[in-house]
Amino acid sequence: MKRFLLILSFLMSFFLRAQEEEVHSIYFEFDKYDLKEIQAEALLKFTQKLDTTHIETIEIFGYCDDRGKDEYNYVLSTNRANTVKEKLISKGIKSKIIISIEGKGRILIDDDLLENIPEIRSKNRRVDVVVNYKPITIEKLEIPGIYNIIPKEPIIGDRIYLDKLLFERGSSKLSFQAKKELDRIAKQLLKFKNIEFEIQGHVCCIPTYQKEAIDRETKKRELSTNRALAVYKYLFLKKINKKRMTYKGYGNTQSLGKGALLDRRVEIVITKI
Repeated sequence: MKRFLLILSFLMSFFLRAQEEEVHSIYFEFDKYDLKEIQAEALLKFTQKLDTTHIETIEIFGYCDDRGKDEYNYVLSTNRANTVKEKLISKGIKSKIIISIEGKGRILIDDDLLENIPEIRSKNRRVDVVVNYKPITIEKLEIPGIYNIIPKEPIIGDRIYLDKLLFERGSSKLSFQAKKELDRIAKQLLKFKNIEFEIQGHVCCIPTYQKEAIDRETKKRELSTNRALAVYKYLFLKKINKKRMTYKGYGNTQSLGKGALLDRRVEIVITKI
């Protein structure tokens, strides 16, 4: 009889060590740092939906496109950041939680994004408001077909979410804790010798038009793929047959809709039993 997908409550009382974050971007015209009415309205809507009781800190970063001298662009990007800061304060955001206001200068255009330079430049002339929320406890998270262990009766399509497999931002290197998590799942995979699976890498918190994030080690836009590959290589070292495994990076295209931290994930998806 066909088994219905179980709803497994997992991550019980697991404290999220990384802060949830939300990013709102405000875009500027070339060589300008004043806010137009439409920009101010968008910023107002953003502040109105914020749950200020759970905000830990706010960081504000200003940027310019790739044209012009560095010194001038640092000043311009700082002015943009300060303009947004003053507007936020005028809308009721407490200045003490704004811990960083920084002009980052110009953003160079990546080699893989040369097809539409005007559009890319318009996206780079911006200020990012990064809202960091207080750590939260997930008491109960219910998502059909997603588990933190291999279920007793696995079916094709089941997802094994590796909840302690956390990466540093922009990195695909496995931490000590990540390797311990993979040691745990490797033992289970050795018991279920017939299972074949895909290792899926995901990222969050990048502009939707980019789809994939840059790996700071390789300087290429391949972060989710490299994270999946790192897991693939480690499981092979733990005696998991390569014929059972494939890996793929999905960038930011498969959000769970449960927040940024859960979208920074690598998971195992059963493809054959």
